[in-house]
Amino acid sequence: MAAAGKNYGGLGISLLFCTVVLLFFAPAIHGATISTPAGDSADLTVWPNRVSRANSDQWLAKHHDSIRLMKPRLLVLNFSNRARRDSLDRMLDALIVAFAEGSRYHGYKNPKAPVFLQYSLFKFIDLRDRTAGGNNSAYLPIKPGMHNGFNLDYNRFFSEEFARHYGVVDPKNPSRFLRLAELVEQGYVHELWFFVEHDQDFRAYEVVEEKPCYDHKFRRLGNQWVQAGNGGDSEQKWTGRSLRIGFINASRGIGCYLESLSHGIEGMAKSGAIPYFTRYFTDYADMNINRRYPQFPWVSFYALSPADRIAFPNPHTAIVSRDGVKITLDNYVAHGGNVHFLPNGRFHYDLQGEGSVMSTIEDWRIGSGPGGRDLARPWSSSAFAPYRKLAPDCMGPWLIYWRQNFPGLDNKQRDAEGKAMKNWWPFLFY
Repeated sequence: MAAAGKNYGGLGISLLFCTVVLLFFAPAIHGATISTPAGDSADLTVWPNRVSRANSDQWLAKHHDSIRLMKPRLLVLNFSNRARRDSLDRMLDALIVAFAEGSRYHGYKNPKAPVFLQYSLFKFIDLRDRTAGGNNSAYLPIKPGMHNGFNLDYNRFFSEEFARHYGVVDPKNPSRFLRLAELVEQGYVHELWFFVEHDQDFRAYEVVEEKPCYDHKFRRLGNQWVQAGNGGDSEQKWTGRSLRIGFINASRGIGCYLESLSHGIEGMAKSGAIPYFTRYFTDYADMNINRRYPQFPWVSFYALSPADRIAFPNPHTAIVSRDGVKITLDNYVAHGGNVHFLPNGRFHYDLQGEGSVMSTIEDWRIGSGPGGRDLARPWSSSAFAPYRKLAPDCMGPWLIYWRQNFPGLDNKQRDAEGKAMKNWWPFLFY
């Protein structure tokens, strides 16, 4: 466990050396692989590698199409006083497996489809406060005096205070520890996840990310950046490289966190940080329904309230009831759906759906139909039945299947110019 909250100013070199030894030789938790930059591959089809290992490297955009495996490193923090450590370890292992499965392009029908996104563990920092009586540790960074709204202080993750918790010695100055921005800059960390109990004492976004802006040719636009998560803290300082920070409810299951990070993907598209991704994801995720069906005045079904409903009287018709007004969408064909709405979803978070509906999710931008059109088939929730045990809660099983239909490694999709669609997964680390 990290020695939280202590003064490291007078530490001797010998103790600092021990910290480095523990960092590089700590045992793996269950199935999670411990990874450091020292072990990065010389194979440039794998990222990180010996040439590029940090988020937002220009190398990523230049070599996007040659990458065949990404192995991002996780820095994981625990603030839950209630959760058992072995339970957190199992949840982390299961999350890594679920994200890997979701990155197997069309894996539901191709058992040989390779994993593209294989997370590994850099370090697990247990910051539980055993002397405290609350659900969460006193080390959870809450903004002072703020009791309403989103009050998690994301800036403190980048502070000297948390650098001491992380315990990674600066190789150029052994009297200090590397801050989070430096860990990202030097390629030690690619994402930060934290376990916490969701109670009335604090509110955090599901996932935040500050991301550089790119042009249509994938060139960075100076130092421009945007919030690219599912919400964001306006007080969080920009450090120059992207970093996702995800909140895992320690008392829920892996499907719920899969849902959170999938909302982050939607947020990345909405942000416009990568115009290419925004253009195509918007169509895949049915976030342009008003363009295809002008009688529907909103961009997507996210406009519906929790009480509103969608009915599918037959596979070709959707009847949307919003505030008591019914809108009929004839010749209805869903594309890929989104986090809240399956192609046949009747309301927010409807994991069962209603009957079958025509959808092109498995042929989106592939064009296997007559005249090169995307082939629409009757689609039902049975499509993701194999994943109901792998990620059983929240929208988890649907989202593994949903992600497998993203243009991934060696995908069959084509862009508007008829060129092979870029693999979407590397965009996560632009």
